[in-house]
Amino acid sequence: MALFPPSTNHDYRGAKISAWFLMFVAVTEFIPGLIHYFLPDGGAGVIGGVDLSVRGETIIAVFAWFGAIQIPFALLLFVIGLRYRTLVPLGLLAVITMRALAAIDGWFLKGSYSGHHPPEHYAGPLTVVLGLVFLFLAVREQPVQAAG
Repeated sequence: MALFPPSTNHDYRGAKISAWFLMFVAVTEFIPGLIHYFLPDGGAGVIGGVDLSVRGETIIAVFAWFGAIQIPFALLLFVIGLRYRTLVPLGLLAVITMRALAAIDGWFLKGSYSGHHPPEHYAGPLTVVLGLVFLFLAVREQPVQAAG
């Protein structure tokens, strides 16, 4: 069995822009993943403004752990958008769910205690809304273009 089975793009009937949006989201997931994993403080202090004076090592470790999840997730989303477009709706649903849960936590639950909001707290709700639009377009069958 090959690592990459044959492409399913010819069976995809949704909007191509949805696949492109999924690949864009993959990039916006991959770059923070690299930051969280490779930056000395994981971006917690220099980008997120998190106070690292108490339990800083643990916070940095959690950021690195999250980066280790983001990097392969982003690669998977990119491959789906590029080669396996029949899975675009499922990829978008995963993104919507992840970003919605993170936004709810960041604005209303555990992540909201300090009142400080890093960039992701603002990008998350926007990604959810755009993700819903592109999910609608991905599941809505596009008219077949006549060859000619």
